Amino acid sequence: MAIVAGIDSSTSRTRIVACDADTGAVLRDGRAAHPVQDSPDARATETDPQNWLHSLGEAATGGLLESVRAIGVSAQQHGLIGLDAGGVLVRPALLWNDPRSAASAAALIDALGGPEPWVQAIGSVPAPTYTIAKLRWLAEHEPVSAKRIAEVLLPHDWLVWQLLGHPKRRTTDRGDASGTGYWSPLTGEYRQDLVQLAVGHELRLPDVLGPAEPAGHTPEGLLISAGTGDNMAAALGLGLTPGDAVVSLGGNGTIFAVHDQPVVDLSGAVSSFADATGHHLPMVGTLNAAQVLRSTAGLLGCDLAGLSELALQSTPGSYGLVLLPYLDGERTPQLPSAAGTLTGLRIESMTPQHLARAAVEGMLCNVADALDVLRDQGVAVRRVFLLGAVGRLPAVREIAPLLFGLPVVIPPAGDYAARGAARQAAWALAGTTEPPRWDLPEAVTVAPDQFHDPAVGRSVRQQYTTVREQTHPETAKG
Repeated sequence: MAIVAGIDSSTSRTRIVACDADTGAVLRDGRAAHPVQDSPDARATETDPQNWLHSLGEAATGGLLESVRAIGVSAQQHGLIGLDAGGVLVRPALLWNDPRSAASAAALIDALGGPEPWVQAIGSVPAPTYTIAKLRWLAEHEPVSAKRIAEVLLPHDWLVWQLLGHPKRRTTDRGDASGTGYWSPLTGEYRQDLVQLAVGHELRLPDVLGPAEPAGHTPEGLLISAGTGDNMAAALGLGLTPGDAVVSLGGNGTIFAVHDQPVVDLSGAVSSFADATGHHLPMVGTLNAAQVLRSTAGLLGCDLAGLSELALQSTPGSYGLVLLPYLDGERTPQLPSAAGTLTGLRIESMTPQHLARAAVEGMLCNVADALDVLRDQGVAVRRVFLLGAVGRLPAVREIAPLLFGLPVVIPPAGDYAARGAARQAAWALAGTTEPPRWDLPEAVTVAPDQFHDPAVGRSVRQQYTTVREQTHPETAKG
């Protein structure tokens, strides 16, 4: 039995799984937090990338990597590690969630003539999270550092480079490259003209490897696969194929699907990323997801489990109570200044049970609207994988299939990005045209008609849509 390992380096911690290369069964696992990084700017999210190596070493203690023949690396997307001409780190790495690049992203959009030219160039409108926005921020606020930077690596690129012992050749993969803002999944090529627009000069950029192409071998002979970004690795870890979508319910909602071609959405609502298998991973996001339920639970004086229990004591449609869950504004639909709206208040609907269900239905109707944005672009969605602790709540498990109108798969809790990185390592080790099949035997699938007639779900969606279009007429279709 060959053993492979997957490393996932997120914003705050490293997770490692050692798996059977044939079945994907997790044999060993470990995790460790990244050391806390202080910054003179309280707004900054930046770190010395050496901290990722320290965390990796701590997570791998106890013989976790013993007998491993290949390693794959997943990491947070969109970061920026700038090196000078000698390969020396110029400044701490900027992380994806550093908020300081928001104005720089807006300036880049304007500099190219608006959102549409960006969509036509790279399939997406650069967000503040993108690497290219961070390059622009450096040029505007740290010009000395910006001029010193000769090449840029992403977090997973840097970790692969470290594991390989600093070879002259730097590599990345198409999935992670598609989140930089200067590699196009439409053409499969870098756009040095966009790099120049951001930072004022061309940069050395890593070679983009194919899905099963190894990055190389460590000095000890251990195979290192191409690696990828965390969302792409999670898709690989879940075993997604075209027609599968993921709804990840964290503080924000992340919705993506595997598709056979890039999506060009001139509205900019869909970000057209590549995946780690040769397909594409069009993505939309909502600003409001799990936090809607947490806030409602706080209002009702209960926890999330209590909110779920209350919601299931109500009925579909919440006795006419509708919550538009725009507590933080919203980006899908594009309503940055919106606030939440609660309508349908009547004597019979003013109970904790109906408010709890209205919160669950409102959050999920908003996610269903985002799924429709993908489908309107020709993305086939035949089933939905529901991720996150909120996705495992009984009320969410029951209501989501009804409102999505699709079978919903609830996988067991797991480190799917690390599992995807391990699966990529097994693929590179085998040298096959397709990745090994790794099943999720404990996943539960809930059909739209398991609890209610599907027509009931369509009625709830229509009730929500009517309120949304009356409150925000700009969201009405046609």
